[in-house]
Amino acid sequence: MSSSPSFDPVRIGIVSVSDRASSGTYEDKGLPALKEWLGRALKNPIEFEPRLIPDETALISATLIELVDAGCSLVLTTGGTGPALRDVTPEATLAVAHKEMPGFGEQMRQISLRFVPTAILSRQVGVIRGKALVLNLPGQPKAIAETLEGLPAAVPPAPGIFAAVPYCIDLIGGPYLETDPALCKAFRPKSAQRAPRS
Repeated sequence: MSSSPSFDPVRIGIVSVSDRASSGTYEDKGLPALKEWLGRALKNPIEFEPRLIPDETALISATLIELVDAGCSLVLTTGGTGPALRDVTPEATLAVAHKEMPGFGEQMRQISLRFVPTAILSRQVGVIRGKALVLNLPGQPKAIAETLEGLPAAVPPAPGIFAAVPYCIDLIGGPYLETDPALCKAFRPKSAQRAPRS
């Protein structure tokens, strides 16, 4: 990851929601996967705000509010989006939303359906709170990467959700995110593009 001062710094909240990982029953793999992928995808200097918490609706909502209030322009959660009784991440996310962004969840399910029919059981949502975009991602590291960067080699190709994230953050008043096009080419209308910097 480049950390040139010419790129806007960004603060990103990463939240792993898991009863078992938060209690130490097993090692959390969500936070390292998010940090690794974002570190490769973004050219901006990143300050991560990591959280590992159990599947508790009120705690998830409070954590999302805390991260947005702390200046995170992007908050990514992993885990807790299925139909099981303890899976409450989407409800907790919607509870703090100012706007819902349904396209993110729709595209994540489209990508996952290329692999497993049970992708229709996932309930990931995307929302805006204030000047932050909050996205629920799948729980497995491989699925996290696939939904973020898409399946460019598939026939037909499936765009990843992260290609739309930088422009969304532009529109809500956040920093100008610049991606490594080899991993994820951000899409912006020409009027919203800055001159590229290497």
